[in-house]
Amino acid sequence: MPRFRGIAIPLVGKSRRFLLSDADVFAAAKAFAAGVILATGFVHMLRDSWDALKDPCLGTDSRAWAKFPFTGFFAMVSTLFTLFVDFVATEYYEYREARGRVEHGKVVDYEGSDEATLLETDSHSHHRDDVENTVVRHVVVSQVLELGIVSHSMIIGLSLGVSQSPCTMKALIVALSFHQFFEGFVLGGCISQTQFKTLSATIMSCFFALTTPLGVASVFNPYSPGALITEGILDSLSAGILVYMALVDLIAADFLSKKMPCNFRLQIICYCLLFLGAGLMSSLAIWA
Repeated sequence: MPRFRGIAIPLVGKSRRFLLSDADVFAAAKAFAAGVILATGFVHMLRDSWDALKDPCLGTDSRAWAKFPFTGFFAMVSTLFTLFVDFVATEYYEYREARGRVEHGKVVDYEGSDEATLLETDSHSHHRDDVENTVVRHVVVSQVLELGIVSHSMIIGLSLGVSQSPCTMKALIVALSFHQFFEGFVLGGCISQTQFKTLSATIMSCFFALTTPLGVASVFNPYSPGALITEGILDSLSAGILVYMALVDLIAADFLSKKMPCNFRLQIICYCLLFLGAGLMSSLAIWA
Protein backbone atom coordinates (compact mmCIF):
# COMPACT_ATOMS: atom_id res chain seq x y z
CA MET A 1 0.00 0.00 0.00
CA PRO A 2 1.27 3.55 -0.76
CA ARG A 3 0.73 4.74 2.82
CA PHE A 4 2.81 1.85 4.22
CA ARG A 5 5.58 2.46 1.69
CA GLY A 6 5.59 6.16 2.50
CA ILE A 7 6.05 5.68 6.23
CA ALA A 8 8.55 2.83 5.73
CA ILE A 9 11.00 4.78 3.55
CA PRO A 10 12.41 7.10 6.29
CA LEU A 11 12.43 4.30 8.87
CA VAL A 12 14.26 1.84 6.62
CA GLY A 13 16.40 4.62 5.16
CA LYS A 14 18.22 5.24 8.44
CA SER A 15 21.03 3.10 7.07
CA ARG A 16 21.25 5.10 3.83
CA ARG A 17 23.16 8.36 4.00
CA PHE A 18 21.02 10.19 1.42
CA LEU A 19 17.81 9.28 3.32
CA LEU A 20 19.01 10.33 6.77
CA SER A 21 16.73 12.86 8.47
CA ASP A 22 19.40 15.58 8.28
CA ALA A 23 20.24 14.97 4.59
CA ASP A 24 19.37 17.50 1.89
CA VAL A 25 17.36 14.91 -0.08
CA PHE A 26 15.18 14.23 2.96
CA ALA A 27 14.70 17.97 3.59
CA ALA A 28 13.59 18.50 -0.02
CA ALA A 29 11.19 15.54 0.04
CA LYS A 30 9.82 16.72 3.38
CA ALA A 31 9.13 20.19 1.90
CA PHE A 32 7.13 18.62 -0.93
CA ALA A 33 5.21 16.46 1.55
CA ALA A 34 4.50 19.49 3.76
CA GLY A 35 2.91 21.21 0.77
CA VAL A 36 0.76 18.13 0.15
CA ILE A 37 -0.40 18.07 3.79
CA LEU A 38 -1.14 21.81 3.78
CA ALA A 39 -3.28 21.51 0.64
CA THR A 40 -5.02 18.44 2.08
CA GLY A 41 -6.15 20.48 5.07
CA PHE A 42 -7.07 23.72 3.29
CA VAL A 43 -8.41 22.54 -0.06
CA HIS A 44 -9.78 19.04 0.54
CA MET A 45 -10.84 18.61 4.14
CA LEU A 46 -12.36 22.04 4.72
CA ARG A 47 -14.35 21.69 1.50
CA ASP A 48 -15.52 18.18 2.46
CA SER A 49 -16.58 19.46 5.87
CA TRP A 50 -18.46 22.35 4.30
CA ASP A 51 -20.26 20.02 1.86
CA ALA A 52 -21.22 17.56 4.61
CA LEU A 53 -22.65 20.24 6.90
CA LYS A 54 -24.59 21.82 4.00
CA ASP A 55 -25.94 18.54 2.60
CA PRO A 56 -29.69 18.57 1.85
CA CYS A 57 -29.96 15.12 3.49
CA LEU A 58 -29.68 16.90 6.84
CA GLY A 59 -33.29 17.95 6.33
CA THR A 60 -34.49 20.56 8.82
CA ASP A 61 -31.10 20.46 10.54
CA SER A 62 -29.45 21.93 7.45
CA ARG A 63 -30.87 25.37 8.26
CA ALA A 64 -29.40 25.30 11.75
CA TRP A 65 -25.96 24.34 10.42
CA ALA A 66 -26.21 27.02 7.71
CA LYS A 67 -26.70 29.87 10.19
CA PHE A 68 -23.11 29.73 11.43
CA PRO A 69 -19.77 28.87 9.70
CA PHE A 70 -19.18 25.77 11.79
CA THR A 71 -16.51 24.44 9.42
CA GLY A 72 -14.18 27.36 10.04
CA PHE A 73 -15.10 27.47 13.72
CA PHE A 74 -14.26 23.82 14.38
CA ALA A 75 -11.03 24.14 12.37
CA MET A 76 -10.03 27.17 14.45
CA VAL A 77 -10.84 25.36 17.72
CA SER A 78 -8.85 22.36 16.54
CA THR A 79 -5.86 24.54 15.65
CA LEU A 80 -5.86 26.28 19.03
CA PHE A 81 -6.30 22.99 20.87
CA THR A 82 -3.41 21.49 18.89
CA LEU A 83 -1.27 24.46 19.94
CA PHE A 84 -2.22 23.80 23.56
CA VAL A 85 -1.46 20.08 23.31
CA ASP A 86 1.80 20.85 21.52
CA PHE A 87 2.85 23.21 24.32
CA VAL A 88 1.79 20.96 27.20
CA ALA A 89 3.37 17.85 25.67
CA THR A 90 6.63 19.67 24.99
CA GLU A 91 6.77 21.02 28.55
CA TYR A 92 6.02 17.55 29.94
CA TYR A 93 8.73 15.78 27.95
CA GLU A 94 11.29 18.50 28.72
CA TYR A 95 10.45 18.25 32.43
CA ARG A 96 10.79 14.47 32.28
CA GLU A 97 14.15 14.73 30.54
CA ALA A 98 15.43 17.26 33.09
CA ARG A 99 14.21 15.14 35.98
CA GLY A 100 15.87 12.09 34.49
CA ARG A 101 19.22 13.91 34.33
CA VAL A 102 18.93 14.88 37.98
CA GLU A 103 17.99 11.37 39.09
CA HIS A 104 20.93 9.87 37.19
CA GLY A 105 23.36 12.41 38.63
CA LYS A 106 23.98 14.28 35.39
CA VAL A 107 24.16 17.63 37.18
CA VAL A 108 27.39 19.57 36.69
CA ASP A 109 29.27 20.70 39.79
CA TYR A 110 30.93 24.06 38.93
CA GLU A 111 32.59 24.62 42.30
CA GLY A 112 36.38 24.54 42.10
CA SER A 113 36.52 24.65 38.29
CA ASP A 114 38.65 27.18 36.39
CA GLU A 115 37.22 29.54 33.77
CA ALA A 116 38.28 27.46 30.75
CA THR A 117 36.71 24.33 32.21
CA LEU A 118 33.53 26.22 32.99
CA LEU A 119 33.29 27.53 29.40
CA GLU A 120 33.89 24.08 27.94
CA THR A 121 31.42 22.47 30.31
CA ASP A 122 28.83 25.15 29.58
CA SER A 123 29.28 24.64 25.83
CA HIS A 124 28.81 20.88 26.12
CA SER A 125 25.81 21.40 28.38
CA HIS A 126 24.11 23.77 25.92
CA HIS A 127 24.79 21.38 23.02
CA ARG A 128 23.32 18.47 24.96
CA ASP A 129 20.25 20.52 25.89
CA ASP A 130 19.73 21.54 22.24
CA VAL A 131 19.91 17.92 21.10
CA GLU A 132 17.50 16.77 23.82
CA ASN A 133 15.05 19.60 23.06
CA THR A 134 15.15 18.70 19.37
CA VAL A 135 14.37 15.06 20.15
CA VAL A 136 11.52 16.17 22.42
CA ARG A 137 10.04 18.27 19.61
CA HIS A 138 10.21 15.32 17.21
CA VAL A 139 8.42 13.11 19.75
CA VAL A 140 5.60 15.63 20.18
CA VAL A 141 5.33 16.38 16.45
CA SER A 142 5.16 12.69 15.50
CA GLN A 143 2.37 11.97 17.99
CA VAL A 144 0.24 15.05 17.21
CA LEU A 145 0.75 14.62 13.46
CA GLU A 146 -0.34 10.99 13.65
CA LEU A 147 -3.49 12.07 15.49
CA GLY A 148 -4.48 14.42 12.68
CA ILE A 149 -3.56 12.04 9.87
CA VAL A 150 -5.29 9.04 11.44
CA SER A 151 -8.57 10.89 12.04
CA HIS A 152 -8.94 12.03 8.44
CA SER A 153 -7.63 8.72 7.06
CA MET A 154 -10.58 7.02 8.71
CA ILE A 155 -12.95 9.50 7.03
CA ILE A 156 -11.38 8.82 3.63
CA GLY A 157 -11.71 5.08 4.22
CA LEU A 158 -15.38 5.50 5.09
CA SER A 159 -15.97 7.55 1.92
CA LEU A 160 -14.21 4.95 -0.19
CA GLY A 161 -16.07 2.08 1.46
CA VAL A 162 -19.55 3.45 0.72
CA SER A 163 -18.76 4.76 -2.77
CA GLN A 164 -20.61 2.87 -5.53
CA SER A 165 -19.53 4.95 -8.51
CA PRO A 166 -16.44 3.64 -10.38
CA CYS A 167 -15.46 7.18 -11.37
CA THR A 168 -15.70 8.39 -7.79
CA MET A 169 -13.71 5.42 -6.53
CA LYS A 170 -10.93 5.98 -9.07
CA ALA A 171 -10.61 9.65 -8.10
CA LEU A 172 -10.64 8.81 -4.39
CA ILE A 173 -8.00 6.11 -4.83
CA VAL A 174 -5.71 8.48 -6.77
CA ALA A 175 -6.07 11.24 -4.15
CA LEU A 176 -5.72 8.70 -1.35
CA SER A 177 -2.56 7.13 -2.76
CA PHE A 178 -0.94 10.50 -3.47
CA HIS A 179 -1.37 12.32 -0.19
CA GLN A 180 -1.28 9.25 2.06
CA PHE A 181 2.13 8.32 0.65
CA PHE A 182 3.60 11.72 1.49
CA GLU A 183 1.81 11.97 4.81
CA GLY A 184 3.34 8.60 5.65
CA PHE A 185 6.73 9.87 4.51
CA VAL A 186 6.58 12.88 6.82
CA LEU A 187 5.28 10.82 9.73
CA GLY A 188 7.96 8.18 9.16
CA GLY A 189 10.61 10.90 9.09
CA CYS A 190 9.37 12.34 12.39
CA ILE A 191 9.29 8.88 13.98
CA SER A 192 12.83 8.15 12.78
CA GLN A 193 14.04 11.37 14.43
CA THR A 194 12.45 10.57 17.80
CA GLN A 195 14.84 7.73 18.66
CA PHE A 196 11.85 5.54 19.56
CA LYS A 197 12.50 1.88 20.20
CA THR A 198 11.77 -0.47 17.31
CA LEU A 199 8.55 -1.76 18.90
CA SER A 200 7.13 1.75 19.46
CA ALA A 201 8.00 2.85 15.92
CA THR A 202 6.43 -0.32 14.51
CA ILE A 203 3.20 0.17 16.47
CA MET A 204 2.86 3.80 15.32
CA SER A 205 3.55 2.78 11.71
CA CYS A 206 1.03 -0.07 11.73
CA PHE A 207 -1.61 2.11 13.40
CA PHE A 208 -1.20 4.66 10.62
CA ALA A 209 -1.25 2.02 7.88
CA LEU A 210 -4.42 0.28 9.10
CA THR A 211 -6.80 3.22 9.66
CA THR A 212 -7.98 3.64 6.06
CA PRO A 213 -8.60 -0.12 5.49
CA LEU A 214 -10.61 -0.17 8.73
CA GLY A 215 -12.69 2.73 7.44
CA VAL A 216 -13.28 0.94 4.12
CA ALA A 217 -14.50 -2.15 5.97
CA SER A 218 -17.06 -0.17 8.00
CA VAL A 219 -20.74 -0.34 7.09
CA PHE A 220 -23.06 2.62 7.67
CA ASN A 221 -25.48 4.95 5.91
CA PRO A 222 -23.35 7.89 4.69
CA TYR A 223 -26.41 10.04 3.99
CA SER A 224 -27.94 9.89 7.46
CA PRO A 225 -27.92 13.23 9.35
CA GLY A 226 -25.78 11.76 12.13
CA ALA A 227 -23.17 10.45 9.71
CA LEU A 228 -23.03 13.73 7.76
CA ILE A 229 -22.68 15.84 10.91
CA THR A 230 -20.01 13.53 12.31
CA GLU A 231 -18.10 13.56 9.04
CA GLY A 232 -18.32 17.33 8.74
CA ILE A 233 -17.07 17.94 12.28
CA LEU A 234 -14.25 15.39 12.06
CA ASP A 235 -13.13 16.76 8.69
CA SER A 236 -12.93 20.32 10.02
CA LEU A 237 -11.16 19.22 13.20
CA SER A 238 -8.64 17.17 11.20
CA ALA A 239 -8.11 20.09 8.82
CA GLY A 240 -7.21 22.35 11.74
CA ILE A 241 -4.67 19.82 13.04
CA LEU A 242 -3.08 19.27 9.61
CA VAL A 243 -2.87 23.00 8.81
CA TYR A 244 -1.25 23.72 12.18
CA MET A 245 1.23 20.86 11.86
CA ALA A 246 2.11 21.75 8.26
CA LEU A 247 2.69 25.45 8.96
CA VAL A 248 4.22 25.34 12.44
CA ASP A 249 5.98 22.01 12.91
CA LEU A 250 6.96 21.21 9.32
CA ILE A 251 7.30 24.35 7.19
CA ALA A 252 8.30 26.92 9.83
CA ALA A 253 10.49 24.45 11.73
CA ASP A 254 12.51 23.58 8.60
CA PHE A 255 12.48 26.82 6.61
CA LEU A 256 13.36 28.96 9.64
CA SER A 257 16.00 26.54 10.96
CA LYS A 258 19.73 27.34 11.09
CA LYS A 259 20.48 24.84 8.32
CA MET A 260 18.29 26.36 5.60
CA PRO A 261 19.79 29.91 5.42
CA CYS A 262 23.29 28.40 5.09
CA ASN A 263 22.39 26.62 1.87
CA PHE A 264 20.85 28.91 -0.76
CA ARG A 265 20.49 26.09 -3.30
CA LEU A 266 18.57 24.00 -0.78
CA GLN A 267 16.32 26.98 -0.04
CA ILE A 268 15.33 27.36 -3.70
CA ILE A 269 14.73 23.64 -4.15
CA CYS A 270 12.64 23.35 -0.97
CA TYR A 271 10.50 26.37 -1.80
CA CYS A 272 9.84 25.07 -5.32
CA LEU A 273 8.94 21.62 -4.02
CA LEU A 274 6.74 23.10 -1.29
CA PHE A 275 4.66 25.02 -3.84
CA LEU A 276 4.71 22.07 -6.25
CA GLY A 277 3.37 19.69 -3.60
CA ALA A 278 0.64 22.13 -2.57
CA GLY A 279 -0.27 22.82 -6.19
CA LEU A 280 -0.48 19.18 -7.25
CA MET A 281 -2.54 18.19 -4.22
CA SER A 282 -4.86 21.15 -4.77
CA SER A 283 -5.36 20.19 -8.42
CA LEU A 284 -6.66 16.77 -7.32
CA ALA A 285 -9.68 18.58 -5.84
CA ILE A 286 -11.01 18.87 -9.42
CA TRP A 287 -11.67 15.10 -9.42
CA ALA A 288 -11.85 14.15 -5.74
